Amino acid sequence: MKTSLQRPPEAAKPGHLLTHFSQHLEQPHRVLGHSITGRQVLFGVFLVFCLTPWASPPVALALGLVLAQTVGNPFLTQTRALTAKLLQYSVIGLGFGMNAHAAVQAGREGVLFTVASITGTLVLGFFAGRWLGLGRHVTHLISCGTAICGGSAIAAVGPVLRAKEEELSVALGTVFILNAIALFAFPPLGHLLSMTQNQFGLWCAIAIHDTSSVVGAAAAYGDQALQVATTVKLARALWIIPVALGTAVVFKQKDVKVKVPYFILGFIGAMLLNTYVPAVHVAGPAVVYLAKLGLTVTLFFIGAGLSAKAIKAVGPKPFVLGTLLWLVISVVSLYVILHTV
Repeated sequence: MKTSLQRPPEAAKPGHLLTHFSQHLEQPHRVLGHSITGRQVLFGVFLVFCLTPWASPPVALALGLVLAQTVGNPFLTQTRALTAKLLQYSVIGLGFGMNAHAAVQAGREGVLFTVASITGTLVLGFFAGRWLGLGRHVTHLISCGTAICGGSAIAAVGPVLRAKEEELSVALGTVFILNAIALFAFPPLGHLLSMTQNQFGLWCAIAIHDTSSVVGAAAAYGDQALQVATTVKLARALWIIPVALGTAVVFKQKDVKVKVPYFILGFIGAMLLNTYVPAVHVAGPAVVYLAKLGLTVTLFFIGAGLSAKAIKAVGPKPFVLGTLLWLVISVVSLYVILHTV
């Protein structure tokens, strides 16, 4: 007589557990007469935490990444629409905590670094892109994003190139991934190298792509680093205009519109008010506090939008190009700053 042994059930795989957990969070529940899912509740909990004193820009970005990689962002369309505006208003608000005279001094120190790094990055990107066999549009978008100000530069240069949606997505994905790495890596490196506030702020403005990550990393390092980084980065962002116009000439594009970063004028106006209008000092600290909260929430939104699908869509070659350009500009600028500033 044969006996059959019952096979023990296989252990649930992590992927299956995550899928089951996501499906459970997607089930709607009635709260105060409204239908709400567990994912939405989790998003709300993370968002509220980002408004507390325990949250910092790196922590907010990490929470967003955790949400995106696990259960997903239930408000993806809304957060994408809000991110750019929230960042712009936050940058303008930071201007109410800065002095125009100190900003001018920081801008003078950063102008030579800015010109040299932008030119060098665009030239290196051109040859590296050809070596990797990448298309001209993707190469130029990643190079501009690395050289100037990340997603803002890509968004401005893309329409000039008449780039395809997938080309824009690949370039933006590459920049956002490297931005996330820089936000976590730069402050510890700065402390390890005993960089001064001025040195670190200048390094952030040159070597980190997006304004959001520049301000986030500098804010984690110190108030003086934040002032230097913000001023130099926004001065750097103005190079979007000549680079976009040059792109139209090089790529022989006609009848194109260049997107001007007008929010920089708002930052300058706020800084001038804070410097020359004493009455502004009463509300200035509160506005700066709200601006820093806005920046923290912005980074949470950015992290929540960087899904696993978006990361996979980048592909190896564009990521290699972006990483190569980023490492070169980071190492070279670091060496020059440590030996000259």
